Amino acid sequence: MSKVCEICGKHKAEGAHIIHRGLAKKKGGIGLHVVKVSPRTFHPNIQSVRVVENGNTVRKNVCTACLRSGKVQKAS
Repeated sequence: MSKVCEICGKHKAEGAHIIHRGLAKKKGGIGLHVVKVSPRTFHPNIQSVRVVENGNTVRKNVCTACLRSGKVQKAS
């Protein structure tokens, strides 16, 4: 299943997991230092849903944000 919303086009995003060491300056240290940066991806919450479209019921891959906001009408 594709990780892309068929309504808004939301897709996976690239990012990083950053690891810090040290004590913060406001806690009396010399500041946090970056020790390691690991690449990671952020995936949208995509659900396969039966949707009413032009009077017909079709199956679409929709993100939960579109479901909550009412951009699609679920078929019963």
